Parts: sequence; structure tokens; C-alpha cells
Amino acid sequence: MSSKTNCCRILDSIGINYTLIEYEWDELNLDAISVADKIGIIPEKVWKTLVLCGDIIPYFVVVIPGDQELSLKKTAKATGNKSCWMLPLKDVLAVTGYIRGGCSAIGMKKHFPTYIEETMALHDLISVSPGQRGLQILINPHDFVQASMATIANLI
Repeated sequence: MSSKTNCCRILDSIGINYTLIEYEWDELNLDAISVADKIGIIPEKVWKTLVLCGDIIPYFVVVIPGDQELSLKKTAKATGNKSCWMLPLKDVLAVTGYIRGGCSAIGMKKHFPTYIEETMALHDLISVSPGQRGLQILINPHDFVQASMATIANLI
């Protein structure tokens, strides 16, 4: 088993339960649908972490179901921005400390405002990256909101 990530250490320190799942990954299949297939759960339970820029909030994080597309218009409104856009892939490591396919809303180099799609309330457990490719955690979505200090919003 891989060593614990920053996300896992933070969850451990605040007493939040989760299950760590390890899987084989490859560079061409880092999307949430592929991850769902590899770990054997339905795609709507695998949530993806995206980092965005806004005209008012320079950097922020959103977490949405892996089988859904982010609405930039709804996201801008929910975050208090007039417009927003994805952080260029080349900047993700420098800004967050994470790489594509291994980005977690918990344990970034700096805490950024975080927003989670409101449909998380439909699930008892969701799967998110704990900050390393080839790893996912199963976690209660309410515990994830607490640990990531997220705001629940309509993002899709």
C-alpha cells in the first residue's frame, strides 16, 4: 500500500473515517469514468476535483460528480465571480502541489475556497482522490465537506 497522502493525514488527525482504495492507473485514463471502472463503482459516485481561476477569486476548487460537466456560468455565480475558467494544466502543480489525476481538495499547498456540487447529498459515500494517482478514498460526503471546508453549491 502506498504511503498516506496529506489528505489522509488530515482526515486521520480530525477523526474522519474513510477507506483507501489502490488501483492501477495509466496516463491515458485518468478521468473519473475510467477510475470508476477500475475500482468497481458506478461513475456518479467517483467525484473529480477541478481547480479554477476567477475574475474576483484568483483560485478556487470545485468537486463534482465524475460523470458530469461543470457549468462555468453556474460556478461563477456560486463563487461570487463574474467569470471563471479552468486553471491551465501547466500551472496545477505550482498552485496546488498536486498533479492531474491526483488532485485533492484536502491538503493542497494552500487552502483555496472549495465548492462541492449539491447533489452530493444523494450519496452515502463518494470516491475522491486523496492526492495521488492510483489512489481513491471512499468517504461520507458530509465528512468530506467538513474536512475540505467546502461550500455546497449548484455547479452542474
